[in-house]
Amino acid sequence: MKLGRAIRRTTATVLAVGAMSLGMVATTAGAAHAAASCSGDVSMYGTLSDGRLTYTQIAPDTGNRVKTLTGPNLGFTPKAMAALNFNTVLVTSTTGDLYRVDVQTNNTSLTLAGVTKIWEGGWTFDKMVYDGAGHLYGTVDGQLHQYLVSQAKPAGSAHIGQHVVIDTGFVLKTLAAAGDDRIVASTADGRLLSYKINGVDDWDRTVLKSSGWSAVDSLSSPGGGLYYGRTNGGMYWYSDADPTDGDGSDITYHSDDPVDASGWTQSLLSTYANNCAYVAPAPAESVQGGTISRNEVIARAKNWYTRNVPYSQSAYASDVDGDHTYRTDCSGFVSMAWHLTSSLNTETLSSVATQISKADLRPGDALNDYSEHAVLFAGWKDQDAGTFYYYAEGSTATDMNYDTANINSGNIGGHPASAYVALRYKKIA
Repeated sequence: MKLGRAIRRTTATVLAVGAMSLGMVATTAGAAHAAASCSGDVSMYGTLSDGRLTYTQIAPDTGNRVKTLTGPNLGFTPKAMAALNFNTVLVTSTTGDLYRVDVQTNNTSLTLAGVTKIWEGGWTFDKMVYDGAGHLYGTVDGQLHQYLVSQAKPAGSAHIGQHVVIDTGFVLKTLAAAGDDRIVASTADGRLLSYKINGVDDWDRTVLKSSGWSAVDSLSSPGGGLYYGRTNGGMYWYSDADPTDGDGSDITYHSDDPVDASGWTQSLLSTYANNCAYVAPAPAESVQGGTISRNEVIARAKNWYTRNVPYSQSAYASDVDGDHTYRTDCSGFVSMAWHLTSSLNTETLSSVATQISKADLRPGDALNDYSEHAVLFAGWKDQDAGTFYYYAEGSTATDMNYDTANINSGNIGGHPASAYVALRYKKIA
């Protein structure tokens, strides 16, 4: 079964152009890490307990605070806020109204061009974030709501529409948008979660960190794998080498080099989520039988999936390079994806791999039923629930397929989940 993927939106361009038209985008700064590209310093807005707006710039490559400015009182009691761009912030009030705050300058002083109520009532979200690519998200009573924002300076329902409830169960302590339909959040029990929102009742969730985040009371992200978390009044920064892989093992902590160890007293904080962008590394060029990256493993798997290579236990097909051929059955497919020197079978795949816990599966690993079938793990759909995506060369009836299953119950590719073990290629990077 081939699963459809979401179509990317273009409204992010509209909002970014709105910011640039006022000349407030700085020249490109150094990357926060090798995979991030930031257009200037990170812009973070906040509100103090007395209702005044604040603006902070943070250097993305060092985590150093460049400046903090305090502006006027907004004239109402803020409840939730989301930065749309460098000079536009949406803020709700405790009475449920939605305001657009327009910033005139944030250079040497923070001056507002105006505070406009654009929606009367109904905005009761406890948290609100903008993903930098056209979607505004809010949580209330465990529900995640989504709106489409079509203008850089929205003026009510004409520009903030297509409201849907994504799902329930989003009981989160903090919430931040980390890119196009991507959300990171922490929970009261200390987990750091990553969500990819695909549509109503359709989202992927992975556990980036299983503990250690319970003290974080504010979380924000400018995109590009940068996260800013406040703990006990201090602001700390983190960099995720690949914010799209649903894997937290590549998050770097800068605990000994915080933005500030104290002084962050804002009641609300929000960072423009399109300030930085993730830049995928150049495709690796592995050699047959050599070290291979997870991204390359998945790219090789996608090549056979796109080609819909027919299933056969005797036929062979070329890999993406066209330099080698592999048997077109389940284990031959995994051998191809791992770029092995030959086509192994389900009984011999373990000779080049290490058995791991199913809970530790990452993209590019495999699930293997020694006597029946093997599939390539492509990523978690809901790690807490045990559901995941996989690629497989299935059978003469299905050929190449991309599907979902549960590691704990039911069947995987027509065989009991309990019969599979998780394998990690010994030379995967």
